[in-house]
Parts: sequence; C-alpha cells; structure tokens
Amino acid sequence: MGSFQLEDFAAGWIGGAASVIVGHPLDTVKTRLQAGVGYGNTLSCIRMVYRRESVFGFFKGMSFPLASIAVYNSVVFGVFSNTQRFLSQHRCGEPEASPPRTLSDLLLASMVAGVVSVGLGAPVDLIKIRLQMQTQPFRDANLGLKSRAVAPAEQPAYQGPVHCITTIVRNEGLVGLYRGASAMLLRDVPGYCLYFIPYVFLSEWITPEACTGPSPCAVWLAGGMAGAISWGTATPMDVVKSRLQADGVYLNKYKGVLDCISQSYQKEGLKVFFRGITVNAVRGFPMSAAMFLGYELSLQAIRGDHTVTSP
Repeated sequence: MGSFQLEDFAAGWIGGAASVIVGHPLDTVKTRLQAGVGYGNTLSCIRMVYRRESVFGFFKGMSFPLASIAVYNSVVFGVFSNTQRFLSQHRCGEPEASPPRTLSDLLLASMVAGVVSVGLGAPVDLIKIRLQMQTQPFRDANLGLKSRAVAPAEQPAYQGPVHCITTIVRNEGLVGLYRGASAMLLRDVPGYCLYFIPYVFLSEWITPEACTGPSPCAVWLAGGMAGAISWGTATPMDVVKSRLQADGVYLNKYKGVLDCISQSYQKEGLKVFFRGITVNAVRGFPMSAAMFLGYELSLQAIRGDHTVTSP
C-alpha cells in the first residue's frame, strides 16, 4: 500500500490511552450492570461499588487496559485510516493525491477495522471484564445459592492480569481467551461503522468551509457525539458479549451467543438487552471525545501540521 502511514498508529496509541483514563470508571459500572446481579440501576450500581470497594473499585482492572487498549486503538485507527485512504486513492487512480472520501469507502474501512479489532481486542476485553467482575460476592454470582459449603471462600479468582491470563489458558486453553469473540464481532463491525462515519461527517459539517480542517473543539464535539451514537446502538450485543466474557469467573452458564441471548431473554425479558444503555451512551461521549482529540492532536504534532485532519 503506497499510502501506508505509521503516524496513524502512533496517534491512535496516544488517543487510546486518553480514552481509557477518561472512560474506565463508567466502563466498570457498565460491565457490572450488564453481567452482574443485584444492581437496580446506574445510580444503585455506583453506590454499591463505592460502598463495597471505595473509589478504587471503579478502577478495577484498569492497568491491563491502559497497557493494552492503547495498542488496540492504535491498530484500529491505523487500519481504518490506511484502508480508507487506500480505497479512495484506488478508486480515483491518483496514488499521491488526497481524493474525497465516499460513504462506501468509509463503510468498508470501518468494517475492516471492526474485524481486525476483534482479533486483537477480544482477549483484552476478556481480561478486563474478568478483573472487573471478580469482586462480586460468590453468593450473588451464583444467583442466590445460600450454601457456603458450595463456595468455601470468596477470595478473588485472579490476582492480576498475568494470573488471569495464565488461569484462563490453563483451564480453557488459548481458545478461552477468545470467549465472546463472535458476540464482539457482531458488536464491533456495525459499531465501528457508527463510530467513524458519524465522526467524519459531523466534523466536516461543524467545520466552516473557509477552514482547512476541524478545530479541536469540533473534533471533541464530533468525536463525543459519534461515541455516544456508536455505544448506545451497540448496547444489546454489548450485553451479550459482557455476559459471555464474565461467564466463567465462578460459573459457566452459557454455551454460546444464541444460548446467552435465549437464557437472558427467558429470565429477564427484552429489557435485559438494554441494560447499561444510559451509562454506555454517557460514557461514550467523554471517552470518544478524548480518543479522537488525542488522536488528531497527536497526528498534527507528529506531522508538524497546523491544522487538524480527520482519520
């Protein structure tokens, strides 16, 4: 690919680190709402986490995402940017020019980024969710079992990211690291389409025609709105993914995506697939705003430009 550029990967890494720091506390709340039991609503979940684990409970499992999701976002943004650039230049037959982007180019590039994201991101998400969920008392995770003999201790299942990885590989093999990957694929392919495409069009719509590129404020606003749209619409499959990946900390209830959907619907009805939609949308705004702003400003600094350019 003649237009391949490493700057997109470097800028994506910086933006990814910013998004983790901003979004992780609400991500913990979202995961507990979707995969845990005993949480009535968002505020109830926040109060219970704080009461049981103090403020540090909201940052449970953050070290691993901070080290890995930055790399994950680097790959996703790098793949998207280079793919859509290649498609645009191939369509116009002008390898050195900057041809206008079409909806079809953006759509295909978003889908490619979504597929690639699962291969790299499924283990990252699995470890994060396992660490976020393990603090829930066993009697709650076991859906009301009262016998303490069944659970002789409520010690954490994992002592940290490395212990979590080795435990999963030892018990389930390497394939265990990709538990919930099919649900993640069904979430991320359409999810990234509703992430990158709204961002590109919103940032262009907000930016006056006289400007050569969107301002940092426009990037922040467009990125935040794109994140809220993407995470809000992805919630149903995000619930399924979270439940599949959390499954196995103490029990194994689900055989796969369809079984998880069936069991969840039978026990809790259609509303279960919208658990955490509010916190997902709210969390999506600052997290994605930080992601895109970090990406764009880093790209600008790396290239020595004075204007912000869309991915």
